[in-house]
Amino acid sequence: MKQVACSLTIAGSDSSGGAGIQADLKTFQELKSYGMSVITSITAQNTTGVQAVHHIPVDIIEAQLNSVFSDMPVHAFKTGMVANVDMMEVIYHKIKDLDIPYVIDPVMVATSGDVLINDDARLFLRDHLLPLCTVVTPNLPETEHLTGMKIDSYEKMKEAAKIIVHELGAGAALVKGGHLTGDAIDYLYDGEQMHAFPAKRIDTKNTHGTGCTYSAAITAYLSHGLPLIEAVEKAKTYVTKAIEHSFDIGSGNGPTNHWGVRL
Repeated sequence: MKQVACSLTIAGSDSSGGAGIQADLKTFQELKSYGMSVITSITAQNTTGVQAVHHIPVDIIEAQLNSVFSDMPVHAFKTGMVANVDMMEVIYHKIKDLDIPYVIDPVMVATSGDVLINDDARLFLRDHLLPLCTVVTPNLPETEHLTGMKIDSYEKMKEAAKIIVHELGAGAALVKGGHLTGDAIDYLYDGEQMHAFPAKRIDTKNTHGTGCTYSAAITAYLSHGLPLIEAVEKAKTYVTKAIEHSFDIGSGNGPTNHWGVRL
C-alpha cells in the first residue's frame, strides 16, 4: 500500500467550524492528507466573534503531542492559535529537533477583531518558534506585530518578508496582502528569491478562516513532498476557490468553502 501523507495541526477549536482545527482538518481531507490534531484551546465562536475561550491544560497538550508523535507518522505540521507562553514552551521542546516541514500561522487576531494571544506569547513565537519553521504565513497586521513595521504597500510587504527571514530566522516568509486594496497579492521570500502569488480580489465579507485554511493547505501539500514554492502556489489556488465559493452562513463573516476547489 502506498504510504499515506499525514498532517498535524496544533491549534484552537472553532465551534462554528470555519477556522481553527476544524478548518485545518477539512482542508487536509480535501487535499488527501490524513489529518491529526492537538487542541490548544476551545473557543465559543461564531461568524460574529469569539464569545468565550477555555485554554487546555498544558499537561493535556503535552499528552496529545506525545500520543501523536510516539505512534503516528507526521510528514508536515502546522501551529495556529497557541495562546500563551506555557503552551508554546511545551510545543517548542517537542518539535525543536524534528526534521519535517513546519508551517506557522501566527494567529493573533480573529477575522472579527478579537485578540487571541497575549503579548508574551507573541514574543515567544517570534523569538523561539519562528527560527524552527519552514515557512510563516502572516497577514499584514501579524506582519506588523512581528517586524514593528507599518505595512501599507507591496514594497513594504517584500521588505518585511526579508526581515522575517534574515533577522528573525524563519526558513521562509509568506506575507499575505489581503488587507491591502487591489489584487490579493502574497509574497513568498525563501531567503534567496521573492515570489509573487497574485489573485483577483473577491468581493465578499465571508472570509472567516481564510488564514487557517491557507496555511493548512500549504501543510497538506508539503506532507505530499511538494517543494515549498509549488505548495504555496497550489495552496493559493485552493484558498482563492474557497473564498470564491464561500458560504453566506451566519450574521457576521461567513466561512470559506473547503470543497470550493471542486466547484
